[in-house]
Amino acid sequence: MPTRALLVLVSLALGRLAFGVQMQSVATLEPLLMRTFHLDYAALGTLIGVYMAPGLLAALPAGLLARRFGDRMVVGAGLVLMTLGPCLPLLWRSTAGIDAGRLLAGLGAVTVVVLQSKIVADWFSGSRFLAAVTVSTAAYPVGVGGSELVLPTLAARFGWEGAIATGAVIAGLGAALFLAVERPAPGHAATRRFALPTGRECWLATLAGMIWTTYNAGYIGFLSYVPAWLAEHHATGQAGLVMTLATWTNVPAMFLGAALAGRIGRAPVFTTAAVILAAATAAITLGGPAVVWATVFGLFGAMHPSIIIAAGTESARPEHRAVGMGLFYATYYLGGAVMPGALGHAADAVGSAGGALVTAAAVSLLSIPLFFAHRRMLHRTPVLATAPAPTG
Repeated sequence: MPTRALLVLVSLALGRLAFGVQMQSVATLEPLLMRTFHLDYAALGTLIGVYMAPGLLAALPAGLLARRFGDRMVVGAGLVLMTLGPCLPLLWRSTAGIDAGRLLAGLGAVTVVVLQSKIVADWFSGSRFLAAVTVSTAAYPVGVGGSELVLPTLAARFGWEGAIATGAVIAGLGAALFLAVERPAPGHAATRRFALPTGRECWLATLAGMIWTTYNAGYIGFLSYVPAWLAEHHATGQAGLVMTLATWTNVPAMFLGAALAGRIGRAPVFTTAAVILAAATAAITLGGPAVVWATVFGLFGAMHPSIIIAAGTESARPEHRAVGMGLFYATYYLGGAVMPGALGHAADAVGSAGGALVTAAAVSLLSIPLFFAHRRMLHRTPVLATAPAPTG
């Protein structure tokens, strides 16, 4: 395997790591931010969701721009924005400063998220592709879990704005490495022109994006509202451990899911993981040791992200892959911008963060019929004649 391919993968993993830290920073600091700025759950949810808002308009253009100007320029610029965004609250210490910084960093994150799997598919093929996608995707929960461990301590010493700025350091490292090593992969020389997928490819990519959206309703709902639920039940001291178990266990879970998908097929792995994810998200509100539900959530409910990303990547031919993933993530960002606020309203309606968690669990179950709808359509007439057919 070429050294350059591995370094490209590391740089993308750093970008995803920064994405996890930045996305989770508000949820990690939510008790402090709610006290400081007198926020309700709906306002907090909006503050969380604003990081996803740029994807509504930028996901598809990111794919088109990468087709025109190349992955290196577009993703490199995105990583630079991810470096600058978390620094804004250092200069503008208010919710407006947090919003502005999350918008800027979120705009940069769009390019990394949209083009990550496309770049991985250019450099890796066959079984190595699913493994490489798993590596880059698994960096996100490591960032989320790391933020839960590190940011509260940094906030106590440097203030909430100093804690939020931590995400800039990781993004800066990713930017430097990516710009240094990224070049078109062998056999994938950049074609400097705009090109659109067929209507069928667009529909497949959008459908795959809906799977990713509903999956993340449960995943992000758990990560966003469990800290608040623990605070309601005077268990704030457990939050770091609970969130670490819920996220860092994702890493072995994702590799286990990828391995099982290759052996028994994607469908049974996806269905089992989706059910466990929803069950654990709802069950934590019923009582019992939160660490147990967090472990179940992280270890068994996170086996299928790489399966969903692979479905999105396989929805369009290689020459249309960047734009296809733009559609995939445009769909996801639409849901990702709206969902945290909607979950916040559910929490306000019942007077508890538990309302958000139960709603998140219910929405996440919709990923199962969507997965099988995409599977039927893809298998009916495979899009990629040159790619290995999806298993299971």
